[in-house]
Amino acid sequence: MPELPEVETTRRGIEPHVVGQPIQHVHVRQPMLRWPVTDGLAQALTGKVIRRVIRRAKYLLFETYDGRMMVHLGMSGSLRVLPREVAPEAHDHLDIVFANGTLLRYRDPRRFGSVFWLPGEESHVLLASLGPEPLDDGFDGEHLYRLAHRRKTAVKTFIMTNEIVVGVGNIYANEALFDAGISPVRQAGRISRDRYDALATAIKDVLSRAILAGGTTLRDFVREDGQPGYFRHDLRVYGRGGEDCVRCNTPLREVRVGQRSTVYCATCQR
Repeated sequence: MPELPEVETTRRGIEPHVVGQPIQHVHVRQPMLRWPVTDGLAQALTGKVIRRVIRRAKYLLFETYDGRMMVHLGMSGSLRVLPREVAPEAHDHLDIVFANGTLLRYRDPRRFGSVFWLPGEESHVLLASLGPEPLDDGFDGEHLYRLAHRRKTAVKTFIMTNEIVVGVGNIYANEALFDAGISPVRQAGRISRDRYDALATAIKDVLSRAILAGGTTLRDFVREDGQPGYFRHDLRVYGRGGEDCVRCNTPLREVRVGQRSTVYCATCQR
């Protein structure tokens, strides 16, 4: 599934091509995604101008002067900026055609994504309970330490909870916990404030490096320009179960935490 760096990479890649461009047509070929595409999306967007593209967690919000299109890429979705003459393929479900001859195309083979229209200042229930953005100043070790009080859940599950902090998916949770030297199976409520300071810093660093590198390519995801991301070459624990730790050469352990593959070094992470 595309994680926060992949979504932010997509946002940064497409924003310069769509902001300020009048929308001429909207073609919805497949209205049944994870949830139905909002009825009247084409009518709502046609003639509008996108002011900016922002990201909230893994949602992209395309803001106009009187509403927003909210897009989630699901497990296999992608957005591409293409010439309008490029013919759609089987899994290309939505096109937004601009006056300058380009189009924004939403592709989603598994159809687990979503596209909603939010009129005016209306929000959405999917945004209502989200925690802070991990790269914002308001996210720090104090925030994690305070919310972890008396929690018995594993710290990896804790930091992957969107009500605690958004966008720390499985890959980056593995990597951040390794960088902070914290075992992913340790109870969240049994970690000190100092160690949460280190973990918050590691989360920010891992996500920032991944964004700069273009995200982590998974089986179904490529960047908005069609090229793979390269952060996967810098992964130190995720996907390396049984291999030697890059720090101490101890074989990395692979377990399941919260039904997710979890790799860590039992020597370096306590």
